[in-house]
Amino acid sequence: MQEFAPPHTFTSLVTVLRAAGCVFAEDEAELLLSTANDPAELAAMAERRAAGHPLEHVLGWAEFCGLRIAVDSGVFVPRRRTEFLVRQAAALAPEPAVVVDLCCGSGALGAALASSLRDVELHAADVEPAAVRCARRNVGGLGTVYEGDLFAPLPVSLRGRVDLLLANVPYVPTEDVGLLPAEARVHEPLVALDGGGDGLDVMRRVVAEATGWLAPGGSLLVETSERQAARAEETVGGSGLIPRVVVSEELYATVVIGTLAR
Repeated sequence: MQEFAPPHTFTSLVTVLRAAGCVFAEDEAELLLSTANDPAELAAMAERRAAGHPLEHVLGWAEFCGLRIAVDSGVFVPRRRTEFLVRQAAALAPEPAVVVDLCCGSGALGAALASSLRDVELHAADVEPAAVRCARRNVGGLGTVYEGDLFAPLPVSLRGRVDLLLANVPYVPTEDVGLLPAEARVHEPLVALDGGGDGLDVMRRVVAEATGWLAPGGSLLVETSERQAARAEETVGGSGLIPRVVVSEELYATVVIGTLAR
């Protein structure tokens, strides 16, 4: 194994990152330099990044909807495209709003939405213990985070009261997981990526129970891919929700919204 040479200057750090295949080496170098507390920590961070760890895991945070979200190693990294789902949810939010963030990962979606609303009751849940620990740091006093599978850990008192149900479920088809970049495939939990045969298995489980938790006029919002959108919309509509698909060309994001009739 080639010995790692710690970077000492911005130029040397860029060189290290570029050699490791980082496309935005200059931007990443600036972030590493601004985050590291001393040269030793910078060298350790640069080595991890050069070894293929996600930048957000190396930094310990990701920027999402203008917030700095803590992201621990082994936790799903919130994607910028998912900001579109949060914006759609904010546009639908009543006041006050009861919000549930399922498959919450780092808690980024719930924290971002709650931060943008004046009066919100936030609940979030994830099956991964590492994600739950991380989400509790990010959600803080904004709400409560539970550990468990989908709706199972939520208080029964929420049934029929949820105005906004955010479900950033895994939607990569099983056979496509191996095609993901190593940053995701190796360093993020499989349960946060693998959506089953056609990528919609977890979404179907959410949709099957959503009507029992939503308030009249409440909405379920799920992210999916463009190629899955028609099937996802059909699934949402088949559950008794009124479905529609919204798309952001800028963020390359597709969100299916299902609303419970009043």
